Amino acid sequence: MSEPRFAVDRGDASEQVAAEIRRYVLRNDLSPGDRLGTEQELASEFGVSRPTLREGLRMLASAHLVRSARGPGGGIFVAGTAAEGMSRSLSDSIASMLEADGVSLRELVEARIYLEVPIAGLAALRATGETGNELQAAIDDAVGHHGASQPFLAADARFHRILAATAGNELLRGFTSWALDVLQPSLIAAIGGEVDGEAILGQHETILRAVRRRQQRAAERAMRTHLEYLSSVLEAHEGRMAA
Repeated sequence: MSEPRFAVDRGDASEQVAAEIRRYVLRNDLSPGDRLGTEQELASEFGVSRPTLREGLRMLASAHLVRSARGPGGGIFVAGTAAEGMSRSLSDSIASMLEADGVSLRELVEARIYLEVPIAGLAALRATGETGNELQAAIDDAVGHHGASQPFLAADARFHRILAATAGNELLRGFTSWALDVLQPSLIAAIGGEVDGEAILGQHETILRAVRRRQQRAAERAMRTHLEYLSSVLEAHEGRMAA
């Protein structure tokens, strides 16, 4: 007889259900779209009632880790990895704080500097030749577009996501996703008309050169210069609005 996938002690069974499913997904390196089973199958494996199982699944769904589907072939599916779930939850929380004036754009830009500067350094240390090609392609896709246009913003976001992925640290990658999901749209809404797209492309080129040369400190300096440019544009904008 094969070992059961899950084991739940007594106590708060719904929390244990959620924790066991998290561990199972990580342990088996499951991906979004992988099927875990039906509610009936999972409740039977856990030895819990379906209401208890549903509460555990609700916790996971709120963290964007699982989803349910009805009909033939339906059931419970992996919606995202733990890192992706953390990233989305963090982005949702920061978006709520920004909307409620619990945090300012200036604070978010400052936080981004402290996160993305070391990420650029790690990316330089861990880059491959293909990394440089991907970063160059992102820069090329932004050329000829206004700094607040959708094509430019999409290419800009891709440039930063490539660096975060190359850094090779899933926690840092998750922690910084809010910068592109939440901060960038809000920042562009505020200062898009004042951003110099050519200046940003030049800053990206400087970051790219440091990454190609595997120069950690140079990549960090270049990223700091890039983000401090955005901070200075925001500061000038806020000064004009306050005048």
